[in-house]
Formats: sequence, C-alpha cells, structure tokens
Amino acid sequence: MLIDKPAGPTAHDVVAHVRRTLKIRRAGHTGTLDPFASGLLVILLGRATRLSRFVIDLRKTYSGTIRLGETTDTGDPTGEVVESSDDWETVTDSDVESAMGRLTGSLTQTPPSFSAKKVGGQRAYRLARRGEQIELSPCQVQVYRFQLHNRSGPLVEFSCEVGSGTYVRALARDLGAALGCGAHLQALRRQTVGPFNVDQAESLEELGATTALRPALEAVAHLPAIVIERELQAKVRHGQSIPSTADADGPVALVAEDELLAVAESRDGVLKPKVVLRG
Repeated sequence: MLIDKPAGPTAHDVVAHVRRTLKIRRAGHTGTLDPFASGLLVILLGRATRLSRFVIDLRKTYSGTIRLGETTDTGDPTGEVVESSDDWETVTDSDVESAMGRLTGSLTQTPPSFSAKKVGGQRAYRLARRGEQIELSPCQVQVYRFQLHNRSGPLVEFSCEVGSGTYVRALARDLGAALGCGAHLQALRRQTVGPFNVDQAESLEELGATTALRPALEAVAHLPAIVIERELQAKVRHGQSIPSTADADGPVALVAEDELLAVAESRDGVLKPKVVLRG
C-alpha cells in the first residue's frame, strides 16, 4: 500500500498506525523518511514484507527547499544552527545550478552524523545526540538529477532523483559547502519510489476498512516476470529449484494465476526461490 506521510510522525509511527488501523501484525516500510519530511512511503503487509529487499533499492525522487547561509548540526530544520553566513547574498542562480551539476552523477558522499548508520553497533544519531564525535565512512551514491526550480533570497526550491542510500540532507550540506556559504535542508517531500507516485497514495486520515490493498506483484513489477506452469508450482511453493527460462541472471518474479508466487534468483539456468509468498 502507498501512504502519503505528513510532516511530524516518524516512518515507524506510520507503520504502527497502519498495523492498528488495519488490525494486521506484519507491516513494514521500504525506505524511511525523516520526521520533518513528508511524502510517499511504500508499506508492505503480511508475507509481502519479505519483498522489502527488492523495493528498497528503487530510485526515488524528491522536491524540497534548501536554506543557504545556515548550517545545522542535523542538516535539517530540527537541528541547532552551528554556522551562519551572509555570503549567500553574492551567490547567483547560475552559481547554484553549476554547483548542483557538480553534485550529479556517481558521488562519494559522507552520511550526516544524525543518521541511522550504525557505528560500533549503535545508530549514529543516538551517539550524536549524546555529543559524541562521530566519523562516518564515505560511501558511493548515485544522483541522477539535482535541479533548481526557484530561488527566493536564501531559499532554493529544488527537485532531485537519487539512488538508494543517498542522503538529500547531505546533498544540501554539500551544496552549501560548494557555494561557500553553508546550507541545510529546510523542507523535503518524496514524490516517487520506482514506479509509485505520491499522487496514488492515501493519507493517514483516509486509511480504514475500505482501503484497497495493492497486489504484491506490483511491488516487484520492475523485475523480469516468468509465468510458472501448474506442474511446477508445487515445487516453487516448497522452495525447490526449477529450470530457468530467464534471459539473464538475477532476481525474477514467478507468477501463477496472475499473482506473485515467489521471487527467485536466476543463476546458471536454474530458478532458486528466495521469497515464497503463496504456500
């Protein structure tokens, strides 16, 4: 199911609300959103929660606002201002667009200190809140698009399309550094996750007994699909390997009667079920 998360609650709060409202035990999101952010959360229910690994790596698009001239310890509006500058006044729109262009492509990005990354088995944000100095290792991320849409003084309205693991807060931070004036992410809204759009999502207020759940097959629509003949379906349900007709190696959606039966790994002419949904 698709939920339009409002600013305020955590992604965990939203999942808990879904569980209570729909009276279901198993539910999970496929990519968190910070409390201050709003937008699309893809929620998986029941057995479909095991499909998370195939959804979490999908591309995501965002719109938002970056405030130039202020750096916060969290990289967002919830933190304390640790540095401020009036140098943004000499920054032109062309300067912003040029810096955004340099922050597009395959990048080495250092995650924010206030992030869910683990350091010594603990979440980085917990250590940061205790005032501990944290050194997070840079990681490779992909930024497919980072565009300026409007500028009003220090406020930069933008959109971006990024790969899994990219921190938009870090993009805002690095944009401020590139412009020499500092910056933080003031507002953020997730517009899409893979083929799913926030325009298709329900609000928390709309959630209820009449909520129409989407078929699990939609969650893996980006994977190659193979229709499994009836005589092989029992083997798949029991996790047994079957011959592969896939053109390439990798994860494949196995379909029976227009429903997702399992996701299998295609390798060396064999389909090995990894997640079985229909028992």
